[in-house]
Amino acid sequence: MRGNRKTDTRPEIALRSALHRRGLRFRKNVRPEPDINCRVDIVFRGQRLAVFVDGCFWHSCPMHGTRPKTNAAYWTPKIARNVERDRMNDALLTRRGWRVLRVWEHEAATLAANRVEAELKYLSQARCTGRSSTADLQA
Repeated sequence: MRGNRKTDTRPEIALRSALHRRGLRFRKNVRPEPDINCRVDIVFRGQRLAVFVDGCFWHSCPMHGTRPKTNAAYWTPKIARNVERDRMNDALLTRRGWRVLRVWEHEAATLAANRVEAELKYLSQARCTGRSSTADLQA
């Protein structure tokens, strides 16, 4: 599986470029907090926003995720574990006060950048009004 990159995939690079062109600065492929065993594709630490760029096959996209026919006994549980791990990471980050945004690889980079920018704008407004992002999620 060496041909499948862990970081710097084309969709990630396209999204990062679109965000960078908009003047947004971020960290890439980092742990949002030292004790969280999960690496996030794009992190806005100040706003506590974690952006994952998920591949359709590896994360079971409802639109484009395909079921492997060859060696299905291996791949089906592996992909199911990926999805379960995604849910667990989302829940952990949310409990820690992070907002999690997931972008599918098939999304256009400009549309995904619009979503990220809108979320950042929302988070900055929530901070100005004194509302925390976790309180918004629980309401």
